[in-house]
Amino acid sequence: MKSIALGQYYPSNSILHRIDPRIKIILAILYIVCSFLCKNIISYAVLALSAVILILISKIPLKIIFGGLKAVLFVLIFTSLINIFWTTGEYLLLDWLFIHIYLEGIYAAIFMVIRITALIIGTSVFMTYTTTPIDLTDSIEDLLSPLKKLHVPVHEFAMMMTIALRFIPTLVEETDKIMTAQKARGVDFSSGSLVSRAKALIPVLIPLFVSAFNRASDLATAMECRCYHGGDGRTRMKVRHIRFVDFIPLFIILILGTSLVVLNILGIGFTM
Repeated sequence: MKSIALGQYYPSNSILHRIDPRIKIILAILYIVCSFLCKNIISYAVLALSAVILILISKIPLKIIFGGLKAVLFVLIFTSLINIFWTTGEYLLLDWLFIHIYLEGIYAAIFMVIRITALIIGTSVFMTYTTTPIDLTDSIEDLLSPLKKLHVPVHEFAMMMTIALRFIPTLVEETDKIMTAQKARGVDFSSGSLVSRAKALIPVLIPLFVSAFNRASDLATAMECRCYHGGDGRTRMKVRHIRFVDFIPLFIILILGTSLVVLNILGIGFTM
């Protein structure tokens, strides 16, 4: 669990690091839309290639990328098994007792793994890995600023989202420490029935919740000591300006989405 890097900022001097954070949030949303536009094997291959290109451009080590994927490894395995054993089709590969595996199920599992992996990589690279928490807060506030006219607490909402992202690695590290301490006391998390293993997690969850509330209380006290009282009257030391170069990735992501739609219309290869 110590190697899980989801939500951490990785300092670098890549092209993605220099893009305006507001543009990167829009890019992340558009990339999510593109991942759901994929319908056939060619479009999923293009999506996987785009994720690889993002990793290369961002100059983020593969160790950190794979560390972020560890957090959703169980989801990937579970969804793959669901698609393999519950998807039916025309081409039956295995028929043994109650197990029926179709070629369509294999394709569905592969497509789902590619989609979830691309989603994690795309959103992480565009937002948390290449954007500092302060820039992320300011950018979310700027994008939601029209809601201020409706008296929506935009700044507080952006602050809560950023704090939640920031404390994901902290909670993961705290969980690892608590589990290590419980193992030293003789608690077994890996053997026994599903119910017994669930009960074994109770000594982990209770101190984890206590620690989370204590951290939240300490953070609130620290913010109050620094005279933080919300977004009213707050100014920024650095005022960001969107450059023309920042719009180039938007055109590229729009071209990606258009190409995926065209590939779906052509219907080349297996189509879901």
